[in-house]
Amino acid sequence: MGTPCDLQLFASDAGTADKVADIAIKDIQRLELKYSRYRDDSLLSEINRIADLGGHIVVDDETTGLLNYADACHQQSGGLFDISSGLLRKAWRFDQGQLPEQQLITSLLERVGWKKLRWSPPELRFLTPGMELDFGGIVKEYAADRVVTLCRQAGCRHGLVNLGGDVKIIGPRIDGQPWRIGIAHPRDKHSLLESLALHVGAIASSGDYERCIIIDGKRYSHVLNPKTGWPVGHLTSVTVISEHCVIAGSASTIAMLKQEQGPAWLNELGLPHLWTDIEGRQGGSLIAD
Repeated sequence: MGTPCDLQLFASDAGTADKVADIAIKDIQRLELKYSRYRDDSLLSEINRIADLGGHIVVDDETTGLLNYADACHQQSGGLFDISSGLLRKAWRFDQGQLPEQQLITSLLERVGWKKLRWSPPELRFLTPGMELDFGGIVKEYAADRVVTLCRQAGCRHGLVNLGGDVKIIGPRIDGQPWRIGIAHPRDKHSLLESLALHVGAIASSGDYERCIIIDGKRYSHVLNPKTGWPVGHLTSVTVISEHCVIAGSASTIAMLKQEQGPAWLNELGLPHLWTDIEGRQGGSLIAD
């Protein structure tokens, strides 16, 4: 998954814990092999080879479910959540410390846009050659949800899955106490915004602090607007709690993409949340009284 992953389980004995952990880890590895854009033999790489040619492909049920969800997020976000926008990483190289040329961004935007392909489940048809899909904003959260389901099916009732900060709870600690989940401060890596107590559910965050470059005092984050090709710049972090990790993850990302409209959109969504902005202001239903 390209990030630290953590699985904590309570079991009656080490053998049972190892068995459940093995089931969980193997499924995460399966999803990594299937949807990684870094592997030439992944299904996603096959899709992108077809996308580059402007072709079409019929996908399996699991991929159909992910694409249906991506389509719903695209509609819900007014086109801001777009899994075809990964192409923009060719312009934004956060390890180089310089801004990309606008000409490069403009040329990439010609091949970005969910509406530039036709999704007729289970067929995916690319109308514009040179496109590319990236499930990075969905698969990790989907994996967390799946792992919890598999652990419960294997008889585990107490535990927690943490895939790079996307957290899904299997069940409360063995003594019935909640899990304490710390919310990172977007500007002070040694501080927490909040520490939340959760018995059930999932929590995910999005922010401008993990991958970014700072040029002339201005921060440019990895959260890119697929319509402009430039980083968003109003909210610095968003955390959302939901029953499903994939919903918490996409909601936090969409709020970041909506910028000034993000807080109002989160209020309408009705899920427990917390946000901070570039002025240091905080809001949301998770703020401690």
